[in-house]
Amino acid sequence: MQYKNPNSVLVVIYAQNTRRVLMLQRKDDPEFWQSVTGSIEIGEKPIEAAEREVFEEIGLQISAGTRPLVDCQKQIEFEIFPHFRYKYAPNITHCVEHWFLLALESEQEPILNEHLAYRWVEADKAVEMTKSPNNADAIKEFILRCE
Repeated sequence: MQYKNPNSVLVVIYAQNTRRVLMLQRKDDPEFWQSVTGSIEIGEKPIEAAEREVFEEIGLQISAGTRPLVDCQKQIEFEIFPHFRYKYAPNITHCVEHWFLLALESEQEPILNEHLAYRWVEADKAVEMTKSPNNADAIKEFILRCE
């Protein structure tokens, strides 16, 4: 079994015209809603991982300079939820996450490949929906604080 890299990206996607945030429902935990997220592959830069994860999870092709993908210049360390630790090497309990924002002109219907459902919701509702404290913090810091 190949273990996940404990270095990841979080991409908060929002629509500029509505200020609503895209939330995705996980297949492996249907009670868990989140922004786009995923592990950084070995040799991959965080921005490259963010671009790849956006494509893999919602079918939106972005590359440097084509969409306003913003590196928040923030990374945090968080404790991996116990029920997801089996994906990581033994004794790995924490992950370092790099934060990004992706502003779309308007809400778009994503092409879901890794999730059950999606919702565009008000930022405060997105904070309430997610089980991830760091996802909630990113929305608070980079979406709600700017309103």
